[in-house]
Amino acid sequence: MIVMNSTPTSYFILSAYIDIGLLKYVVFVFLLCFYILSMFSNLLLIVVICMNRSLHEPMYLFLCSLFVNELYGATALFPLLLTQVLSDVHILPRPLCFLQLYCLHTYGSIEYVLLGVLSYDRYLAICCPLQYNSRMTASTISRLVAAAYSWGTITCIIMICLSSSLKLCGNVIQKVYCDNYSVVRLACSETNIINIYGLIITFFNILFPLVLILFSYIKILLICLSGCKQSRKKVYSTCMPHLVSLINYSFGVSFEIVQSRFNMTTMPITFRIFMSLYWLTIQLLLNPLMYGFYLSKIRLILQNLPLPRLILEERCKLDSHLMSSRRTHTHTHTHTELTVT
Repeated sequence: MIVMNSTPTSYFILSAYIDIGLLKYVVFVFLLCFYILSMFSNLLLIVVICMNRSLHEPMYLFLCSLFVNELYGATALFPLLLTQVLSDVHILPRPLCFLQLYCLHTYGSIEYVLLGVLSYDRYLAICCPLQYNSRMTASTISRLVAAAYSWGTITCIIMICLSSSLKLCGNVIQKVYCDNYSVVRLACSETNIINIYGLIITFFNILFPLVLILFSYIKILLICLSGCKQSRKKVYSTCMPHLVSLINYSFGVSFEIVQSRFNMTTMPITFRIFMSLYWLTIQLLLNPLMYGFYLSKIRLILQNLPLPRLILEERCKLDSHLMSSRRTHTHTHTHTELTVT
């Protein structure tokens, strides 16, 4: 039993912010541009999928849910992060801290479950093509998406209830944002229940989807090895974005878990800050870029949008103008040489 003096905590101090002087404005602009770009790219793909009936297929509807989750994760992180970057005092009120950690943890939980659902969809499409339409019906899609969001919401509400009931003996969080494990480490009351709950949730949120994903891709790989070159190419184009997204996210989450549980003070603080943000930031932009470039249906629709077409037309005009200028210059130079001769 842990017995220490506890005091009511009305705010938390985010101690990972370092004084970088005027460079904070450069960091602010960079983060703001990243936030705007990630929001725009995810919103664009959501609109494209919703507006085009040719994309009203299970895989694209699951992707739409994934992009909605990216918007949710970006909104949970960036507004407070941008505010703190410009601030000289890095203090967060207790309710706002718990709200942020709830949003970030639900984002992470939903992300992994949706990646697992996407792998199941690819498994059915490639390994059981004749049964795909009968299994992946509209009601099945709705249930899977609802289950992913409900699971993340319910598990994180329970986690918040357990964490908020703890008696805390400090208020300094060694991060640039609030997370549950950092708050639990400040507790001076017994934490066995929440630690056990955390292990159970980690298993169901991370390990269980990973097992499902590995099983799906082993089956897909076996199908690819026995198929023709054309079928392997098609499988590669549809599965590669999902694999890249999964590997990237798993890497970021794994490092965050290791960093939270072990002493990493020997590493440079800038590296620790970057890696603590990696799992929350890179995924926001990687998913829309990967799925936008690799999936041919989405890529073709994006190429036909007014803005890309306008840019392409302007580029063609510029190239045409440059070619015309070169021909004129060459003709003038040749004429001058003939005159001199």
